[in-house]
Amino acid sequence: MGQSKKYQDLLPFCVTETQRTVVGLRSRGYTAIQAANQLGVAERNIHALCARVAKIAARQGHSPDHDMIHTVPDGFSIKGTSTLYKDGSPVIQWVKSTQDRERQMAMLLEAIESAHANLKPFERIKKPAGTDSDVLALLTITDFHLGMYAWEAETGSNWDSQIAERVFLSSVADMIDATPPAQTGVFCQLGDFLHFDGLLAVTPTGGNLLDSDTRYSKLVEMTINVMTRAVEMMLEKFNKVVVIQAEGNHDLASSVWLRKHIKHVFSKNPRLEVIDNDFPFYAHLHGQTMLGFHHGHKVKVGSLQKIFSSEPRFRQMWGKAKQCYIHTGHMHHERVVEDAGAIVEQHPTLAGRDAYSARLGHVSLRGAKVITYHAVHGEIHRTTVRPIE
Repeated sequence: MGQSKKYQDLLPFCVTETQRTVVGLRSRGYTAIQAANQLGVAERNIHALCARVAKIAARQGHSPDHDMIHTVPDGFSIKGTSTLYKDGSPVIQWVKSTQDRERQMAMLLEAIESAHANLKPFERIKKPAGTDSDVLALLTITDFHLGMYAWEAETGSNWDSQIAERVFLSSVADMIDATPPAQTGVFCQLGDFLHFDGLLAVTPTGGNLLDSDTRYSKLVEMTINVMTRAVEMMLEKFNKVVVIQAEGNHDLASSVWLRKHIKHVFSKNPRLEVIDNDFPFYAHLHGQTMLGFHHGHKVKVGSLQKIFSSEPRFRQMWGKAKQCYIHTGHMHHERVVEDAGAIVEQHPTLAGRDAYSARLGHVSLRGAKVITYHAVHGEIHRTTVRPIE
């Protein structure tokens, strides 16, 4: 194989711009030393970089020197090959592949960086006037499953990314409109906002196949856009805004970059607080009213009071509170339990059912709650918003 052709075939496997530049020069006939002189680097760096790209290509099944010419999709790597030879030439080749976690993470970071490329931190948004310092409004959305696909004939209602975008933004607007002039607004995204957590539409821990309607990079971009707009609306309504982007079982990794995104894009606004911790339990104290949050994938409803009363990082908050309200999701339907000094509320979802839930006969009334709390007296008002598609 000619050297130029060899490097032309390596171009699709380049990950960085530097790799594309160097391999591009070699594909146009430059020798290693000529490429080094052109770029002002040592010749050994050219050889090392090309060897690195060749290794990436081999992991995906491209290594003509070893008769490997059948590649696997980006995000996968070769687990093994078996080749049948006849008269010294390969006739048939079998390829076994597996997920390349390192490359999948690199592709995820590329998608996030691309989405942030033209996104600058917002300037300060003018705070509203005439708010009540004793009042806090909690807006809770859980198990939204953006990126899920559902077909009405099978599940009872359609659900895709376009429908989800409309439902989310209109529901947030309706929830904000339904609140009194509270000084503090808590925007709680209680987990599983994204239906899948990487390049493959599967559950992160079990690897179960999921019905999806879009690519993950598009899902990242849409999530960034709608969440940015939601927080912007909150800042226009409330003097202080607290944001919770909780970990869910469908978006273990995505919840991390989502809360980091909110911190970055609103970093210039001192009225915004993002509860940014890697512990999947979250809390906020409003006067003598304590609010606790957990998606529900780690601890069941009946045991959440024990977590928030005994966990060292919440114990002081629990001691100051006259009443405690704990919010959870995960099960897609409503439930309220009062026990052991706290009221635990399980929230419904705005999303439609997927095929899995429909086939098991799971039925729940869709909605999202906006609850108003007084610093001393606890809950004083609530409104339920229903989805309009």
